[in-house]
Amino acid sequence: MSRFALALSRGIARITESALGPYQTAVIRIGFAGTWLLFLLREFPHRQELYGPDGPWSWSLAEQLIGANGAFTALMWSDGQFWFESVYVLAAVSSLLLLVGWRSRTMSVLFMVGVLSLQNRSVFVGDGGDNVLHLMSIYLVFTRCGQVWSLDARRARRAREARARGERVADRTGPVLWAVLGLMLLAVTVLGRLDGDWFVPALLWSAWVVQALWWIVGRRAGSAEPRIMLDVIANILHNGALLVIMAEACLIYATAGWYKVQGSRWQDGTAVYYPLHLDYFSPWPGLAELLTASGTMVMLMTYGTVLMQVAFPFTLFNRRVKNVLLAAMITEHAVIAVVLGLPFFSLAMIAADSVFLPTSFLRGLGDRVVRVRRRLFPRDRVKVPAQTQREVPERLGEPEQTHVGFRA
Repeated sequence: MSRFALALSRGIARITESALGPYQTAVIRIGFAGTWLLFLLREFPHRQELYGPDGPWSWSLAEQLIGANGAFTALMWSDGQFWFESVYVLAAVSSLLLLVGWRSRTMSVLFMVGVLSLQNRSVFVGDGGDNVLHLMSIYLVFTRCGQVWSLDARRARRAREARARGERVADRTGPVLWAVLGLMLLAVTVLGRLDGDWFVPALLWSAWVVQALWWIVGRRAGSAEPRIMLDVIANILHNGALLVIMAEACLIYATAGWYKVQGSRWQDGTAVYYPLHLDYFSPWPGLAELLTASGTMVMLMTYGTVLMQVAFPFTLFNRRVKNVLLAAMITEHAVIAVVLGLPFFSLAMIAADSVFLPTSFLRGLGDRVVRVRRRLFPRDRVKVPAQTQREVPERLGEPEQTHVGFRA
């Protein structure tokens, strides 16, 4: 066998046998769910002005726009106040449950519904961070984002331990959740509420049918082959979505950098000065004055921003350079959150950048969190060895996990 054929076979095996980047995917899940949850909580007093039926962008104007572009939003199913409050609360609750990794597969779908419903209701509200969150909420549906650092992983570990003791494990929550959501999806379909663009309705129905297929194969299949086949398909979708997330992050930085290169203020090294002196982007005027007091500092920040954004996609070929530049970009977003008063934009970009963090770093970070938790809550100790904790299921859909119960 030639080297090329051998390398190709190894690559195919790696893509199909496991869901890659479990820790990176978990960080993305936590990052975007946390960002959206914090935004909803902060804007709760202003929710009416942002997305309410009586807001500046009225329900009738939104209806005309949605009718023209076919975008999906559950807020257009009714103009009642109770329905608006229900969708807003659902968006917040699904974000919280996705953050902790409870029924990650189902919550990722509900998280996407919440994000699309609110953002598409008032498309002129938000900034670049909302665009990133909009796309990532769709990509997360295709990932197995609950492999580690989630309640799903803990439930899967406890189920394996129970089966090892000879106990029968049955999941009743999953089928109930599947049935309730299925009835709701059927109702809105029959009532014609999903008559816009076909993509989101098709994705919702596909996710619901796939969940049923997982359950049927897990409970009724006489051999392991059907379960293995479904696991392979899920791994391919996960790895493909992870690749798309990486490409999306690179595309964001590359286009932003090259557009900046064409601007005259970026070319002469003064572009950073101007947003720091706009009232809208100056929550700390004294800090902005301090940063722009030196012309050399302004020039370094301007050229440094362009250089990092243009160079970032090319640094992926060198791990050490990539890690250094990644740390610099995360620091830059943290500075933007404080100096320009754009916390949610910065959080969304940091969450997107997290897909490139080294696995060793994330594992070490997880170990530190566990040690801190044990010190704060000494009674809350995990009764398995540390080595087992590190290996908690990296593949949540392993055949031995899918043949018992229902994974929602």
